[in-house]
Order: sequence, then structure tokens, then C-alpha cells
Amino acid sequence: MTGSRTVEKVKVAILDDHQSIIDGYCYRISQVPDLEVVATATSSSDMEKLLAKIEIDVVLMDVKVPTSPDNPNPHPIIHLIPQILKTYPNLAILVISMYADRALIKAIIAAGASGYILKEDRETIRNLGNVLLSVARGGIQFSREAHRQLLGQKPNEALLTDRQLEVLSLFAAHPDLTSTAVAQKLGISDSTVRNLLSGVYVRLSVHNRTAAIIKAKQIGLLVSS
Repeated sequence: MTGSRTVEKVKVAILDDHQSIIDGYCYRISQVPDLEVVATATSSSDMEKLLAKIEIDVVLMDVKVPTSPDNPNPHPIIHLIPQILKTYPNLAILVISMYADRALIKAIIAAGASGYILKEDRETIRNLGNVLLSVARGGIQFSREAHRQLLGQKPNEALLTDRQLEVLSLFAAHPDLTSTAVAQKLGISDSTVRNLLSGVYVRLSVHNRTAAIIKAKQIGLLVSS
């Protein structure tokens, strides 16, 4: 007697702070039988807790979501992605966003994301299930405009290094953190954090951390609250 083999579905998690958008993604994903949404979260801290509890193959991650239920600042995505991938090396992360700034896209891809799609890209959103399936199987996906931005040139492109932007994004997400706390998160020394910040101030022509965060948001290096 020959039994049929059950094909294991690709497990998807969604990180977005709007339930209506999550519902829309779930609908698109449900159209592909090989996919299953196993977790959703509205803050990055909640998503990290889910990753520790549930087997997940691919995360659809928005850029602008709260850091935690108690912290409405946008999560430090450029820091978060490599930390998640270090813990879960077989996980794939597809970033979805309304922001088409080249510096942000470049930093997110450098952090380890498997693609960047724009919410206004209706064709890709309609085909979201197959896009996620491709990413889960090792593919890389871009919206046409995101790919154009990545290949193009903008004046802000080289303003900050990836490490400088990672440090600044942490301070933007956690305004009360000390340099020592950030150093511990990144596994570097206090002096290295201070040096990175000093470089940020010089490159952005500002004199303090608050001004640096404001300037970075104004020119599209960080997302605004």
C-alpha cells in the first residue's frame, strides 16, 4: 500500500503595525498552497519572541513598526536584521516599505535582507505569495523602483557608513540608551561607539545625537516616527 507524502509548507511570519495590512498580506499568501502564515506581530520585540518559540522560514518585515508595545519609536531594522540572522541563519527576511530612499534600501540589503519591495508596487503585492516562496527558497526580490534606486546614485548615498547608521538607528529607537548599553548590544567598546557618533556628527554637520537623528530622518537615512 502506497501512502501520499505530506509536503511541508513554508512557514511565514508577518511584522507590520496595521492589522488591516496584515489581513491583506494573509489573503495574498493564502492563494499559494505551499505557504502558511504561522505568526504575526505589530512590534519587533513581539516578533523576536515569536521567532524564539515558532519555527519560521521567512519573515515579511515592514520598515516602520514600533520597537516594542511600550516603545513607539521605529525599530532599529538595520541593527535588527543581522542580529536575527545570526541567531536564525536559515531564516529569510523580505522587507516591505513605503520608503524608496536609496541609502535606506542599500543599508537594509547590506544588513542581510533578501529583498526590498514597495507597498505601492501593486503587481508584486498581488503576487506576494510566490514572491515569498521564491525568497524562502534562496531568491532575492526587488520592486522595480527599489532596484532602480539601488543601482542609481543619490547625493546622500555615502554620508554614513553601514556601522554608523546602525548605531544611529539604535539611538533613534531607544533614546534613553547610553553609549555603554549600545556598545554592549553591538559587542564593541564604548570608545568605538563614541568614535562612530563623532563621525556621524561630522558627516551630517551636526553637534549632538538628537540633531543627528533629526537630520538623518530629514534626508531619508532613518524613517520618521
